[in-house]
Amino acid sequence: MTITRPIKTVDELANAGLIADRDREALDEVAARYAIAVTPAMARLIDHDDPEDPIARQFVPDAAELVMTPEERADPIGDHAHSPVEGIIHRYPDRVLLKAVHVCPVYCRFCFRREMVGPQGLGTLDPAAMTAAFDYIRNHDAIWEVILTGGDPLVLSPRRLRDILEQLKDIDHVKIVRFHSRVPVVDPERIDAALIEALKASGKTTYVALHANHPRELTTEARAACARLIDAGIVMVSQSVLLKGVNDDPDVLAELMKAFVETRVKPYYLHHPDLAPGTSHFRLSVEEGQAIVASLRGRISGLCQPTYILDIPGGYGKADIGQNAIRRNAEGCYSVSDYNGQEHIYPPRGS
Repeated sequence: MTITRPIKTVDELANAGLIADRDREALDEVAARYAIAVTPAMARLIDHDDPEDPIARQFVPDAAELVMTPEERADPIGDHAHSPVEGIIHRYPDRVLLKAVHVCPVYCRFCFRREMVGPQGLGTLDPAAMTAAFDYIRNHDAIWEVILTGGDPLVLSPRRLRDILEQLKDIDHVKIVRFHSRVPVVDPERIDAALIEALKASGKTTYVALHANHPRELTTEARAACARLIDAGIVMVSQSVLLKGVNDDPDVLAELMKAFVETRVKPYYLHHPDLAPGTSHFRLSVEEGQAIVASLRGRISGLCQPTYILDIPGGYGKADIGQNAIRRNAEGCYSVSDYNGQEHIYPPRGS
C-alpha cells in the first residue's frame, strides 16, 4: 500500500496494516485522549515484519499508553509554573521558549507535552497572544535566545514563520533564535527554499535542534534536508530521547550519534524520558541510562558524545546526569574510570 498523506486515525492505521484488528478497541481509547499522526516518510520506514520495530514504537499508538503510574504528571517538566504570559516559558534568565503552535507533523507516543499538543491541545497562539508574547520578550532585556517549540514550529507556513521572525528582528537583546523540530526527518520535503528563507528572516544567528531517536530516521532525504539548512548558514544540533525498545542499546545509540555527525548535526542533548502520562513502557532506570551513555566513551569520537540530561519534575530545569567518571578516594587521591570501566589514580593538587 502506498501512503501519500499523514495517517491520523485508528482506522487509517488499520488500513495501512500498522495495527491488528484485535487492538482497535483499546487504541480507540488511546486516540480519544492522545493525538495520532504518522507522516508518509515515517510510515514507509516501518518494518511490518518486525513486531518490535523501533520506528513503529515511536509513532504507532499502543494500549500500554492507557496505563498510568503514580509518579506521572500532565505537566512533567513544569511548563505552567514558568509561563508568565500565554505561549512563553521563562525558566532560565537568558532564554525563553516561544510556543507559537501546539501541532506536530507526527505525535510521538512518549511526548512530554502530550496533554497539550494535537487537535485537542492548546492550539495556535492568536494575534493578541502573540503580541503579548513579543511584548514580554521586548521588555526583558536579559533574554538573549528565543527558542521556538510547541508543537513543532516548522509546521507553520513560511509566511507565518516570517511574520514571527520579523517581530524578533528589531529586539536588539535577542541574538539567537533556535527552532526545535522533527520536520527535517519526518517531512523532509517541507525544508525548501521558502522555508529556509523564512527561518533567517530575524537576521539573528539561527539554530535548528533536530529531534531523532533511531539511525534509520536519518534517511537520504532527511540528510539532504539537513544539508539544505546547513548550507544556508543554519547551525544544527541534535536532541534525542533515550527510549526502551528504540535506542536503549549502545550499538544503536552509537550509530545514531555517528549518523548525526555525518549529517553535520552536532550531538547535543540525550534526554532521560519524562514522567508523561502513559509512557512508563518507554522509561528505563537512570542507572541503565548512565551505563549506556558511559559505554559511548571510547567507543565513538568525542564529536559524537551527547550530554545525558534529566528535566527535573516540577519545572526546576535540566541536570546533567551522565555518570561521574572521577571521584575522590579515602587516600585523598582521585579515582578516574576509563571507557572500559577500569579505575586509575590521579593525584591531588600539589602532590
